[in-house]
Amino acid sequence: MAQFKTNVTRPDAYKNFKFRVRWEGRIVAGISKVSMVERATELGTPRERGDRSSSRKLPGRRQLDAITLERGVTYDAEFAEWANKVYTIATGLGAERSPRGFRTDMLLEVYNEAGQLAVAYKIFRAWVSEYQAVPDCDANANAVAIERLKLESEGWERDHDVEATCA
Repeated sequence: MAQFKTNVTRPDAYKNFKFRVRWEGRIVAGISKVSMVERATELGTPRERGDRSSSRKLPGRRQLDAITLERGVTYDAEFAEWANKVYTIATGLGAERSPRGFRTDMLLEVYNEAGQLAVAYKIFRAWVSEYQAVPDCDANANAVAIERLKLESEGWERDHDVEATCA
C-alpha cells in the first residue's frame, strides 16, 4: 500500500468537507460545493504504415471539464460581477467593454480534520461560462437559495509546495 509522503502515519484519505477557494488572493466566502476538478486525454489510434490490421494508442487532445462552484445567495455580488465581465464583452456594437479581468487564477485548498492545509490545486485562467443567480423557487420547500458559477479554465495542477508544509 502506498504511503503518504509528508504524514506517513496517516492511513486514511482526507475528507472532502473542509476546503477553501481563493481568487485574486482572497478567500471566497460561503462556497459550499465544488465539482470535481477533472481532465482527460483523448485516445489517438494511428495505424502502422502498411499494416491495416493493427494500430498504436497515442495520447490525443487534452480535455478539461468545467468546474462548478455553489454557495448560498447573500448580499455579496462577487459571483455576479465576475459573470458580468464575460457577458458584457459581446453585447452588441458600441456597447463592448474591455475583456480585461474576466480570467483569473484560482486556488482550491483542502484541509484535514484538524484544519491544517493538506492539498491545494492551482487552477489557471478560469472564467465564467454559466451563471445561475436564482434557483428554482418553491414556496413550500425548506431549502437555501443557491447561486452557481460554471467555470472553464486553461488547466490545473497540484501545488506541490503545500506537501512540504503539511504535517
